[in-house]
Amino acid sequence: MKNDIYQIFYSDETRRMVAPDFIPLDNSGQRPDWREYWPMRRFFLENTLDPEARYGFFSPKFTLKTRLTSAQAREFVDSTPDDVDVITFSPFFDQAAFFDNVFHHAAACHPGIEHAINGALRLIAPDLDMTATFMSSVQTVFCNYLIAKPAFWQEWLQKCEVIFNAAEARDTELALRLNAEVKYEQQRAPAKVFVIERIPSLILGTQRQWKVRNFNPMTLPIASEPLSRFGADLVALDALKFAANATGFPQYVTAYLQLRSAVNEKLKTLPRSA
Repeated sequence: MKNDIYQIFYSDETRRMVAPDFIPLDNSGQRPDWREYWPMRRFFLENTLDPEARYGFFSPKFTLKTRLTSAQAREFVDSTPDDVDVITFSPFFDQAAFFDNVFHHAAACHPGIEHAINGALRLIAPDLDMTATFMSSVQTVFCNYLIAKPAFWQEWLQKCEVIFNAAEARDTELALRLNAEVKYEQQRAPAKVFVIERIPSLILGTQRQWKVRNFNPMTLPIASEPLSRFGADLVALDALKFAANATGFPQYVTAYLQLRSAVNEKLKTLPRSA
């Protein structure tokens, strides 16, 4: 199967960062408020997709965030059977394992984003109960580091366009929430960027028909040094969520919540500088 992996650039500096095994995708002089969604959206709206191909769209920081070369990514993708719908390269296993799901993770990392998330989910997944949604690392995709068949991207685009149109309305409460800037590490960015980034995880976490192959997230960089001290617990947390999703047995959820609470208590005892 053909695998087209694009790497987005938005300046001369990031153009030089495009890896040799990736295809450059120009986002210079476009809509910086939408970050990577803008060039991806344009690509899907302006091109006819090959149903026998998979497509990926990576940021300039792919190697920095995954520590994988483009050759390593290409080798993994090209070795993937044709019946696989989605391939992921998601870093930050510690975050995927510890949090219930990517939206609770967003609320913790981007204070103030909750209203934007809730408003967007009411539009695209009105029946979703976030308190009963558990995503293991199998369903979690951070940074848009995925490659997928057109059918998956069509599902993704449909949901993202609902959010896009809501944000572009500008004169509604939800538009204000989506366009409001929230904390991003030491920077700030519109909430809509972080909502859109989590739509692949939403699809994988709620629709079981997709066949997925994950690059082992436990071999990729993590996000939080304190959490890394609890490696065995993180593996157990992720495994419990995986088992809960696979079986539907509530005992796995109970065990996950109990273990996460215990890890959280341990985190509180660590020195603030950790």
